[in-house]
Amino acid sequence: MNGNDRSIVGLASLAHAMVHTYELSIPIFVSIWLLEFDVLQLGGMEFGVTQATLGLIVTAGYALFGIGALPGGVIVDRLGSRRLIAVCLFGMAGAFFLLGTASTLVVVTLALLLWGAAASVYHPAGLTLISKGVDERGTGFAYHGIAGNLGIGLGPLVTAILLLLFDWSTVAMILAVPAAVAGLYALRAEFDETAAVDAVATDGSGTARGQSGVNSLGEFAVTSKQLFFGAFAVVFAIVVANGLYYRGVLTFLPDLLSGMPGFEPVALSSLVPGLEASSDRTLNPERYFYAGLLLVGVAGQYVGGKLTDHISPEKGIAAVFGTLAVLALAFLPVASLGIAPLLVFGALFGATLFAAQPLYQAAVADYSPAGTRGLSYGYVYLGTFGVGALGGALAGAILTYANASALFATLAGVAVVAAVLAAVLLRRNQSEETDETAA
Repeated sequence: MNGNDRSIVGLASLAHAMVHTYELSIPIFVSIWLLEFDVLQLGGMEFGVTQATLGLIVTAGYALFGIGALPGGVIVDRLGSRRLIAVCLFGMAGAFFLLGTASTLVVVTLALLLWGAAASVYHPAGLTLISKGVDERGTGFAYHGIAGNLGIGLGPLVTAILLLLFDWSTVAMILAVPAAVAGLYALRAEFDETAAVDAVATDGSGTARGQSGVNSLGEFAVTSKQLFFGAFAVVFAIVVANGLYYRGVLTFLPDLLSGMPGFEPVALSSLVPGLEASSDRTLNPERYFYAGLLLVGVAGQYVGGKLTDHISPEKGIAAVFGTLAVLALAFLPVASLGIAPLLVFGALFGATLFAAQPLYQAAVADYSPAGTRGLSYGYVYLGTFGVGALGGALAGAILTYANASALFATLAGVAVVAAVLAAVLLRRNQSEETDETAA
């Protein structure tokens, strides 16, 4: 990669790591909030706190993470990526500082909503930046994905380690600092955001290279209709399925693991010489398994990114989701065998779970024009993290009113739908190629 490529990928990767550090640290806190809060007081009414209750609260924040991506995509096409990335980072820092002050679930909810709104602009901004500014796009997506997975894995791991030393409120405030520092760096970053876009405006309007976007509600509606008229609609459906699976399996995973054999809490006093036996601090193995599962997703992101340079995204997407369907059905049977088999299975599961992301990101680039790439990625992350956020609420409801077996069976069905949609997209492309050859 050239210097401009490295500068862009460096900033985008740093911001991506920050976004997912906070995103996947939240489930660590969920398992604590289930014990910390007994009731939710709202408008003079009290509600008992259950997995379903917390599922709805977390879904609200995660939903804004996705819903805000659509207006974020429109804005990035007009204003560029760097400034929006800085806003995202400062907003997330403020959200986690507020979370650290929370004494009720209402404040927790407000903090999660602020985080979701701030984080929502990142993906359309960051992915548009790479797709329009980096010459080696596939490699850029791969490194960007790796950085995201480092945040996904190391964020919860650091959170779990900090929780050995501090209460959850203090940990939330500590976590606010890195995003603030990264925001300052984003303000100073310099590069050509459209270096990889060859097209130059020829309409005499003076539009900058690679810049287009939408200027009115009517133009937004027309452009959106054009996007969804063709294959992009199938890609959108795939990313919705991906979001439901992703959020459905991860939101309550630490809590699910805590009830399995081999994941019993270990008193920290038995591990650290000199620590008072009366200390109530414990090491919770499920938090570290969860972090490790997410961390090995780095391998899946890298492989998925590299595959986009060698095979069609449609083939990769179909294969990955077919595998995820099988893994969902196998999760609980493997867990019943003990912690050792589950460790091996968790590595495979984590890598596969994240392999789809660079594949569908490349598919979006294939099925959208450069001038509205931000809007396209906005829709994608509306689907992935907005509609997909319902996976958390769905998981909470299933775990409250049914059981874990029903949850994983549901997730397997979602994965099958995504695999079938990818196969439909592949068949469509093959038919078009056949028609072109015949013509």
